[in-house]
Amino acid sequence: MFTAAAESFLRQAREIQEEELRRFGARVSALLQGPEPGPEAVDGLQRLHLTVAATKYPRKLDGKFVELLQTVLCSSKSPEQIQVLCAAILREMSPCNDLILSCDEIQDTKLLSLVSSILLAQGNKAVVAAVGQRVVKVLEKRLPEGQSARFLLPVLANVISLSPESLTEEQTNVVSKKLADWLRYASIQQGMAQPSGGFFSSPRTKQPAPVTEVDGAVATDFFTVLSVAQHYTQDQWLNVQTFSMLRHWLLCYGGKELNTTNPGDKAGMARSVTCMVSTAPTAGRLLPPRERLREKAFEYCQRLTEQSNRRPLKKDDGDLQKACLIEAVTIMDIICKQDSSYVCRAVSFLKVLHSRICGDASYARALLPIAQFFLNHNIPAQLFHNPSLAFEFVQFCKDNSQFFTDSSIFRQSFPNLFKFLAWNSPPLISEFVDLLPFLLDAGTAIEIFHLLLDLPCLTAALDIQLRAAALPASEKSSSDPAGKPARCLEAFRHPLYKSMFQYLLRTKSAPEDAPESLVPLRQLLGSLAGSPRVVQCAEAVPVLLELFFRVVAEFADGSLINQLVVLLLQRSDQLYEIPSFKDDVYRVLSSQLVMLCRLRPALVVELSTEILEFSGTVSNIQSKEAIFTHMVWAIGEYLSVSYDKRCTVEQITRFFETLEAVLFEITQLRPQASTPSCAPRAISVLMATLTKLAARSQDLIPRVSMFLSKMRTFVQSPAVTSVYCEEDLEEILIRATELMNLLKMPSVAQFVFTPPVASTQFQREVNDSLPLALRMVTQLLEPAPGSVPV
Repeated sequence: MFTAAAESFLRQAREIQEEELRRFGARVSALLQGPEPGPEAVDGLQRLHLTVAATKYPRKLDGKFVELLQTVLCSSKSPEQIQVLCAAILREMSPCNDLILSCDEIQDTKLLSLVSSILLAQGNKAVVAAVGQRVVKVLEKRLPEGQSARFLLPVLANVISLSPESLTEEQTNVVSKKLADWLRYASIQQGMAQPSGGFFSSPRTKQPAPVTEVDGAVATDFFTVLSVAQHYTQDQWLNVQTFSMLRHWLLCYGGKELNTTNPGDKAGMARSVTCMVSTAPTAGRLLPPRERLREKAFEYCQRLTEQSNRRPLKKDDGDLQKACLIEAVTIMDIICKQDSSYVCRAVSFLKVLHSRICGDASYARALLPIAQFFLNHNIPAQLFHNPSLAFEFVQFCKDNSQFFTDSSIFRQSFPNLFKFLAWNSPPLISEFVDLLPFLLDAGTAIEIFHLLLDLPCLTAALDIQLRAAALPASEKSSSDPAGKPARCLEAFRHPLYKSMFQYLLRTKSAPEDAPESLVPLRQLLGSLAGSPRVVQCAEAVPVLLELFFRVVAEFADGSLINQLVVLLLQRSDQLYEIPSFKDDVYRVLSSQLVMLCRLRPALVVELSTEILEFSGTVSNIQSKEAIFTHMVWAIGEYLSVSYDKRCTVEQITRFFETLEAVLFEITQLRPQASTPSCAPRAISVLMATLTKLAARSQDLIPRVSMFLSKMRTFVQSPAVTSVYCEEDLEEILIRATELMNLLKMPSVAQFVFTPPVASTQFQREVNDSLPLALRMVTQLLEPAPGSVPV
């Protein structure tokens, strides 16, 4: 990092002992007290500063010498270089108990800046407040000739960083007024070079030249940080300093008056889809200082974005353009948060800016604050119905997703992004396939899972929101809050459904605000289930669900997997009523349930209560056969001490009895009742799972054997043959016979059905080809006629 010479100086400075430092301080003291401290004094102070700054621990200097440094600092006769060095040494020694400095009576702005820097370094909030008061007091008066406020703005920036509450509202108004003037009304003429005083210096003064743009053109608009000059005037320096501290000032003091946004606008429902506020800048009226600063700051940022379009003559100016563009968009975002009347002006402006820079890789970093602006101000929530904007915005998010991975606003705003998909699903599905992985993490997975399942319902709700916004004012308030709404439009603002609509149409992630159930809203929106837009959206859900589980599997821990399994079972009862949609979702959820169980076999034991409740409900076989069948298979596969040492005989028995009751219910022949029609696969899987459980708790073998022996009577019953085809019945009977034969050899059954987790290849092959193993056992126990026993 340092050159060899610099390393040598630092090492010598660190090795100086206290006694040697005291003697060196005495020599410097003598030089400072001379008639006119010269180069020797400057050299001594520089060496002393290096010594006290080179170590991590504070150096101790003689109290009288510290007092002398303060006296020299405040003396009007001291050269500026010596004052700066004295201040630097005193700062390095902070906090210092020997300080006698005060800024109360200092009029010179340079000296006030140096003394203030020392006082702020002490870390005392009362001192920070006193410095802030003094700086503002000096700024609000007209400064004497030769004094400049440019030395005080860095001090003020430090004050608001350390203790923003130290300034009163009246003081912040004073400073806001000054900042607005410095931003907007700096000179557009270049400053004059200081005369050298040499023999050939001209006594005549030249006319100052105008400032130029970065491309060399003469500036025709007001001065900004991107304006170029050979020499700068004092007000131009103040302009640059004001812009550098503007963001922090607005965050601290820009929004303390009443918020202009509607506090009840939780989900953006009260906003019109189109912007209804004025888009013209305020004119002809005197604004309060904060509002005036916001207006001038907004104009300044607009000017910067226009200047960033110019081709710079120097590379450094190009880098400055990009940095200023990022800062300008960020400040516009802050202004719009504090006053929503600026949003429409900013949106139209930033859309043009985005279209200009989106194809330029060198501006990639500047795209992030633009995206954050759109997400912060719910642009997707208002303009989801605009197909071109939807495609451009989602494409923009996809193309810059790498930049957003570290941005919390991106993941927090995913409900807004899904509105684009819900309304424009066919053309946006491929973009969302690329975008979804960047939205998912442990904090958003559960909420996104719910949102994917409710996506067609969201489409219907957006339809209602659009229609409700177009209603005349008289109809908006005509619904009776006491009665139950008859139509969806009436329900949109009805107290019974308002919180549900607000949650479904939310603009930011809010898992803690989720209502207890959205079932009433899904039922209410059932009349829109046949809408082509809703149906198209429903067709996109299975693809995204499969991707969701594939991505989540890469980072999910045990707790998240357990949560997803519980929700999967619960939400299978709570889907939007579109028959084809439910079938497709069941298909995906059933296959992903197996994947989750494979990732975490212990969940069968840990979630035994929820799984027993689901698998013990007979109606689940008819309504969601795929999920039921896969859940029962997972019980038979993973309810084993091989996968979880906590698995007990009592648990196996409890699962066995629950599934036994279900199988009995669906195969029981009743004289005067119709036999429930269940998929043959469900019956086969129930039989196989009961057999597996019995193999692990062999006291259960007689019960399941007796049950299996009755399956021949079941499949031959006229009531059953009228429901199932001959092939299905034959398959059920063959499986029952194979399982019953296997149980006649309990040790073989246990080996086949309970392979250790670290199994041999032979055991894995047996388990993978279980039907073949069952047939082999059947052939051994029931040899074909005419065969010769071995």
